[in-house]
Amino acid sequence: MYMKIIFNLRNVGLGNNGGSSTLVKCGNTLVDLGHEVYFIDSGKNQHTWTPLKARHMIVNNMPGVPNADFIIATGYKSVAPTIRAPGRLGHKVHYIRAWELWQMSEKKIVNKILKAPTIKIVNSICLQRKLKKFGVDSHIIRPGNDFEDLYPMNIRENNNKVILGGLYHTRHKTKRSDWVISTAKLLKEKYNNVELYMFGTNKDPKNVVIDKYVSQPNITEKNNFFNHIDIFLSPSNLEGLHLVPQEVMMTECPVVGTDADMSGTEDYLIHNYNGLVAKNNIQSFSTNVEKLVINENLRIKLGKNTRKKMKVLGDRETNMRKLIDYFMGIIT
Repeated sequence: MYMKIIFNLRNVGLGNNGGSSTLVKCGNTLVDLGHEVYFIDSGKNQHTWTPLKARHMIVNNMPGVPNADFIIATGYKSVAPTIRAPGRLGHKVHYIRAWELWQMSEKKIVNKILKAPTIKIVNSICLQRKLKKFGVDSHIIRPGNDFEDLYPMNIRENNNKVILGGLYHTRHKTKRSDWVISTAKLLKEKYNNVELYMFGTNKDPKNVVIDKYVSQPNITEKNNFFNHIDIFLSPSNLEGLHLVPQEVMMTECPVVGTDADMSGTEDYLIHNYNGLVAKNNIQSFSTNVEKLVINENLRIKLGKNTRKKMKVLGDRETNMRKLIDYFMGIIT
């Protein structure tokens, strides 16, 4: 069934970040599947990583926006404009991809976001569980994976060091990049064959613990970077579906995460199958990373299962077809 779908970016915007990248790729996939897709926004499209195939519209009010079957709030600040949208713009949906405590308190999230009259879609098990805690039902739609862009290149088998990898992110402390650096520092002091590679949107932080840093890599650079890493460290504790370790795992790299309630990795990270899941403290986290540093056979064994699990989660087309099927169930 052909559909008209609006992604509402008003008060949210598109920038060079993982959240925007996900939305752009979801929108592009829906266009490729033959649907009519609009991104309505308060300002210009500032996302440069991936060209947007959907029509981008800067709107101050709704009269100029075409009729649609569904309008999707993409962030907490776009919920209110979505609720106020005229009925001709279709069913009102909120695609919840994070528990945005940086926007408002949990009490306000419950009262302003969860109680808003929208259909709730989430991207992960932990967000579905979080909403259920407050008596709110939701449906999981994951964004899917780019298997054609991220794949094993048989590079890491030539490493003469054990390369740890991590995301360097300073805006949100919940990413816990400090855990990555502290763990690497500890292990470098114990073993002379450990190095740390990090990447992020920041400029090179010039941290002495970081042996290599890549700023804003394009997809080709990112794939090459991930393929050099032996163990990826993912201690983040306020995610929906954490995309970075998922991307790394497509290159057959094992991940060490934690059992934090919102680690964002429980959809795909399975302890002793494709990585290790530590307790939610830095001591347990460091200990689990050390297990992989000293056990090459275990690293290889776990790494071989990472891409297999990503295949189970599916590519973008598979998951966007699930979205359309879900929408059809609402309409019919």
